[in-house]
Order: sequence, then C-alpha cells, then structure tokens
Amino acid sequence: MPCPPPCGPPWPHAASQCTASPPESHLAPRCPVAPPPGGLTAPTEAGVCSSSFGLSCQRPQTEGRRMHTKDKFLAALVILCWGLNFVAIKWGLEGIPPLLLGALRFVGVVFPAILLVPRPAMPWRWLLAYGGAISLGQFSFLFCAMKFGMPAGMASLVLQSQVVFTLLFAMIWLGERWQPHHWVALPLAGAGLYLIATHGEGNLTLLGFVLTLCAAACWGLGNVINRQIGLRYQTTLPSLIAWGGLVPILPFLALSWLFEGPELMASSLLNISWQGFLCVLYLSFVATWLGYGLWGRLLMRYPVAQVAPLSLLVPCVGMVAAALLLDEHPTPLQWLGSALVLLGFVVHLLGGRLRWFKPQTAA
Repeated sequence: MPCPPPCGPPWPHAASQCTASPPESHLAPRCPVAPPPGGLTAPTEAGVCSSSFGLSCQRPQTEGRRMHTKDKFLAALVILCWGLNFVAIKWGLEGIPPLLLGALRFVGVVFPAILLVPRPAMPWRWLLAYGGAISLGQFSFLFCAMKFGMPAGMASLVLQSQVVFTLLFAMIWLGERWQPHHWVALPLAGAGLYLIATHGEGNLTLLGFVLTLCAAACWGLGNVINRQIGLRYQTTLPSLIAWGGLVPILPFLALSWLFEGPELMASSLLNISWQGFLCVLYLSFVATWLGYGLWGRLLMRYPVAQVAPLSLLVPCVGMVAAALLLDEHPTPLQWLGSALVLLGFVVHLLGGRLRWFKPQTAA
C-alpha cells in the first residue's frame, strides 16, 4: 500500500517521535523514505526524520493542523491507487510472465525520467544495494508469488509483514532496541499470518505465501539500507525513484531469459494485449509516480503521525478490490487472521503513544 514503499508509509512512534515502515522510512532531513507497496520513496518535511526502526525525530512544525478537504481527497486517491496495485499485478500476469513484467514495470518507471533528473549523490554500491533489495528482490518475489497462487488481496496484506522484517534486521545489523509495544504487535501479526497461511482451503498456495514473505523480507532489508543511505547522503525523491529503478532492469531481463525463456519473452512482448499494456502503465506511473508523489506532498504538509495511519487502509482496499474484481473470497479464519495482522500493525503504529506502553517515571 504502501511505504513504504511502498514501501510502507511512515509509522509514528510517540507524540514527539516517529518511525516509518514503508512500501519507506524517513531518515534524515530531506532524506528518502521506503513506503508501501512498491518499495520506493517519499519525502519528509524539512527538518523531520524518521525510520522503520523506532528512531526518534523532532516534532513537525505542522502538528495539530487539520487536513484540508482537498488533501483528504488526495489521500484517498493514493490509498485507492496502492490498493488497486495488486489487482493490476494479477491482471498483468495473465499475459506477461512475472520476471518480464518486473522488467517492464521499471522500464516505465525509469524512462524518460532518468533523462530529466540527476543521479543521487551517493556511491553506486549503495544505489545497487537499495535497488537490489527494494526493487529487484521485492518485486521478483512478489510477482512470482502472485503467479504461483498468492491471491491479490492476501498479497496486499501479507506484504505488510515487511514491518516485522524491518524490526528484525534493524535489531541485528543496526543494534536497534525494540520498544514494549513491538513485543505485543509482532505476536499478533504472526498469529494472523499463521491463520492466513494454514486456512486457505485451496485459494492460497504455500509457495505463493512463502514467496510473498520473501518479498516482505527484501522490503525490510531495503528499509535498513535506506536508513544507512539517509545517514550518509542527501538525495531527492525523483532521483532515487528514477535511478533506483534502473538497477533491476537488466537483472530482471536476465532472470526472465533464464527461467522463462526467450521464446516466451518474445511472444509476450509481440502479443501484449491492451490489458497487459495498461497494467504496465498503471504499475509504472499511477502506483509509482502518482502514488508516491501525492504521498510525499501530504508528508510535506502534515505531520507524519497524522498521515501514517492512512496506510493501514491500503490492504483493506486491496482485499475489497480483489473480492469485487477478481472474485477472491477468503475463508472466515483468513478474515480473522487478517484482522489480527491489522491489529498488530495498529499496535506497532500507535503503541508508542499509548500510556501503558510507556515506561513509568518517578514523580
């Protein structure tokens, strides 16, 4: 849906602190963020920083400001774009193999934008690491998962387990300490994922579920890499989207040639349908440039804690859209699991602001 990158979008931590999950984590002033479904980035307010791992940041100057009606409409538009993203992927996979679809997606993201924006001011090794995790790793696993039996609606929800992987990777490699509410949120989300995986009754394959978790793990790894980039370098949203999207194109094409075969690649390109072509355009321009652009605009106008909870609606829209447009019908236990996962995300998002999760201090 989202940070987060799309990653997902930012996740507030406390009244005067904030964190980001994203298909997108806010890092340093004017730094990139890994947001929901897409793993690309959105900018923060000047002087505001956050991360997926509970790092503190200064309070935005716009705190308490009411969101204008126009911006509420734009927020709803972003949520709709990201929720429908998974339906578009499913439709695109009907005529295009998953790895080739990944290559076409990023060709649309990169060109002609790469001709208009400068390369981010960072060494190539960091750009390669970021693009390899967020773009190549996340989307190769996600597209293959949805090709091999992962329903679109469930994919929109399970992919948000990137929050769990981000916390784990940050603890292992960055020495981040978990907050009390994290220990409550993660078992809730884990129990929900277990119900989703074990009670599909044929509408969800184990392979698809595992591949979606791998996609979420790549997104979480990308968040940690994004954190390091934000600490070391200054960059902008358009440059990171365009140049970060350049990294996976050749690997996607090579993997498609190796695993899907040159005959299928040629046949898919020569016989691409209007549905497939429009799906590629949607994934490249609507879900990426429009979605992350509008999300970044909201983050520049309003505090993170005000915008971030809206990202919880992305998997809700994804599941409803999949039910209406793809005739996907989760079992009752899968709905229960989905509710537990969302509850875990709510605790992760808002738990640091609740009194009973805060350490007590002597009077």
